[in-house]
Amino acid sequence: MIKIGVTGVGHLGNIHVSQLLHVEGAELSGVFDTDRARGEDVAAKYSCRLFSSFDELLENSDAVDLVTPTPTHYELTRKALQHTKHVFVEKPLCQSVDEAKSLISLAQEAEAVVQVGHVERFNPALIALQETGFKLEPMFIEAHRLAEWNPRGSDVSVILDLMIHDLDIVLSMVDSEAWRVSANGVAVVTSTPDICNARIEFHNGCVANLTASRISMKRMRKMRIFQPDAYITIDFLEKRSEIYSLHDAETAPTDKPPLFKFETADGEKYLHVDAPPVPEVNSIRRELESFVKAIQTRSEPPVTLLDAYASLTIAQDILQKIQPVH
Repeated sequence: MIKIGVTGVGHLGNIHVSQLLHVEGAELSGVFDTDRARGEDVAAKYSCRLFSSFDELLENSDAVDLVTPTPTHYELTRKALQHTKHVFVEKPLCQSVDEAKSLISLAQEAEAVVQVGHVERFNPALIALQETGFKLEPMFIEAHRLAEWNPRGSDVSVILDLMIHDLDIVLSMVDSEAWRVSANGVAVVTSTPDICNARIEFHNGCVANLTASRISMKRMRKMRIFQPDAYITIDFLEKRSEIYSLHDAETAPTDKPPLFKFETADGEKYLHVDAPPVPEVNSIRRELESFVKAIQTRSEPPVTLLDAYASLTIAQDILQKIQPVH
């Protein structure tokens, strides 16, 4: 059994503790929180040990699950790696590209597994799309991630708080490197951008247009993907995906009628829609299961340090476009 200690047991950390109890191969070694009363409540709720310090948690764990505010991620991850512990750290990995580079080096020296909590990679809507085997070749991506105001997460910009999810997903889909980033944003409530729009251009011609806001009147987490002969929608909030694909007479599915049939310069075309079945998945449990499996098999986790470094690099580029350094 891999003994995992959880640091930071606020709203999200509480969920991590509850899900770890159901992860095969994992044993909850205990919890630590700088808020002693909160730590005591969670320890009592789940009948687990409450550590008096992060150092004590490290001494009694094989791996740590860091669900703390973003400004603490670097120091806690660094300390865990220096003690050769495996690390699961919530997104974003840290606050700067230099910090990320340092952690990559430390993880290599420690030969430790580090997984970053980009939980949308485990969203049932995305899993459903992946399980169809449909080949994604995006040439234009549009994403909207809107949230009502919540002080939780406001210690960083909306780019690191919300947009980072879509940056990670886009980079995992596009088989090319970004070459140009344009962005605009406004700090409305906090001292950093609370709403942002970014345009990312890739060497293969793909363009991603991302909007994130934490001052909206409604919640939305949608992505639309356009590619030759297909249009794909992913609703991360409603957990639903749809694939609209264009076929000619030879390739059109025969098990259901087309949505539309029309004439084009290349002949008669048929538009079919497929809504793949969505699995019953708890995203946080699934990502923690993948972390434990990576430790057991000494393999790369689904979201690596290099993945997190790539999305953080573009996130910082976006932030600098909005708030240039003088």
